[in-house]
Amino acid sequence: MENTKQICIFAPQINILLTADVMKKMLIAVMLTVGFIPAQASNDYKDLPIYQALRDSMRVAFNDADSARFFPALSRLEDFLLQQNDLHGYYTQRCNEIVFQMNRQRIIEAFKLARQLSQELREKKLDNEMYMAYNMLGHIYRYCGNKEAAKRNFNRVIEMMEKAGYYESMPPIYMNIVNVELDDDPEEAQRMLDRAREISLKYAPDRVFDIETRKTLSYFNGGDIPKFLEGYKKYREGVSEGKSSVHGRSMDIYYEACMGNTDKAVEMAYRDLGDESYETITKIYEMAGRWKDALESLRKETKANDSINNVILLNSVEGFRSELRLYDVERKTAKARTVTMGIIIALLLLLISALCYIMFSRRRHMHQLKKAYAHALEADKLKTAFIQNMSHEVRTPLNVISGFAQVLANPELSSDVEKRKDMAQLMLKNTRLITNQIDAMLELSMNEASGMAQKDDTVQVNRLMRDLLQENEPNVATGTIQKLNSQLDDSFSIRTNQNMLKRMVNALLDNAAKYTSKGQIVLKVSADTTMLTLVVEDTGSGIPASEAEHIFERFFKIDSFKSGLGLGLPLCRMIATRLGGTISLDSSYKEGARFVVTLPIEEVK
Repeated sequence: MENTKQICIFAPQINILLTADVMKKMLIAVMLTVGFIPAQASNDYKDLPIYQALRDSMRVAFNDADSARFFPALSRLEDFLLQQNDLHGYYTQRCNEIVFQMNRQRIIEAFKLARQLSQELREKKLDNEMYMAYNMLGHIYRYCGNKEAAKRNFNRVIEMMEKAGYYESMPPIYMNIVNVELDDDPEEAQRMLDRAREISLKYAPDRVFDIETRKTLSYFNGGDIPKFLEGYKKYREGVSEGKSSVHGRSMDIYYEACMGNTDKAVEMAYRDLGDESYETITKIYEMAGRWKDALESLRKETKANDSINNVILLNSVEGFRSELRLYDVERKTAKARTVTMGIIIALLLLLISALCYIMFSRRRHMHQLKKAYAHALEADKLKTAFIQNMSHEVRTPLNVISGFAQVLANPELSSDVEKRKDMAQLMLKNTRLITNQIDAMLELSMNEASGMAQKDDTVQVNRLMRDLLQENEPNVATGTIQKLNSQLDDSFSIRTNQNMLKRMVNALLDNAAKYTSKGQIVLKVSADTTMLTLVVEDTGSGIPASEAEHIFERFFKIDSFKSGLGLGLPLCRMIATRLGGTISLDSSYKEGARFVVTLPIEEVK
């Protein structure tokens, strides 16, 4: 994949490029400048020395990444543009502030500014400028790895530009979508490249050569070497005619790789692409079949990615800390909210520790070079799914806790005890939700590293099952009943690990309650001379037979809109194994879902 992707943030009728490294390595180095001037604005001011001085002052501070000079310079330039009634120029500079924050990896601040920009443009009904906000949001989402949200925003930008007739500025937005789609949907990426070329031929011919060069690179990434070589020949002809492309260095590097000059290609990648060259070098070694070198390059790439991820997470935590300090100054008397924010910070720190533990543990499982290479790729995908799931599942309850904390801290809030009680209960509920998710993650990690469980507890089975059904009652939807169907005497006992048994049955009951909106949940218990059988069946939405094993994989969820991390069933299987038993889905049951657990019976001493 191309080491430097283009992030194009365009004002109509002007070409403005922001260059960036590969996803999560983005460092924006060029700012937006004033372009299209709306009808109500005058063009004369652009020749004024005062404007040029304000613009240059802001530009130098931007390029130097000097926040102490940038923000005052930006404010003075924005004031000047407002005085000239140039709203387009003003909002373009607002975008510069967002870009500057992204350069500093202040993602929370950049996201807030983008949302504020979107809200302000909507309130002022400045429809022709609205694409700016969506473009900024698209780049922020892409930076954070949320590809679907990034594509959704970029497509919205294209719709707005097409409606306003800004065709000459549309090809770079298509290229942004290509950079997002290339790994997941190469065919869609090719379609977008063709569309960008089609528009450029008609409205922006100077972009055609760069788009064709990018398409040639995609042939290499897709393994179509003959087409790549054919495209490279056309590229060299274009260069001889005085044309240029931001992808030129990668074209030459990949050409050397195709010619079998692997070491030369790698040397060129190190020289021309710098520290961010590992992805390109990995592909070169793959092509040459040098798996050991490919694995080493992949390790370096993964290490660099992890470093960036840690910076982003730590900056996010710092953002939360800054808000906590602000709330503390404004609401010193709000002790309850201060405690709540402290809990949020502690949970975030615990989350970071857990992420680091998982990332480091996965690196120890590489035994053979080629197999280890494939395993490293799979682990990277798993880590991405984990971060996305945790980001969604933790953010929602955190927003609830933060929102109610601010309400409770408001000194003007009426002293309605019932309302305060309801708010406190909701905060506690969401706190327990986050805690349960972290507990499930840690339990899964700890159980994975352990052998057979200690069975030192004597458990009366019927009594324990009744208690667990009662504990699960608050989770059951209205119109759904729970019941116990046991073939055992109340005196029947077994030796096992009570905590692990409770954790497993609780997870199965919680899973049944989550997917059953009406009907019943039945817990069945039976035994023979050697085995205890526990069955949890429901009349919920059910599970397709084709997913009978996938549901026990980590982070797998039949319904992505349901709450949870997708760790409950994998934890159940791990506990059942440690207790010497099994767990499976009975695919013959069609009225909902039925899980069957078998555990060995050990004599009670």
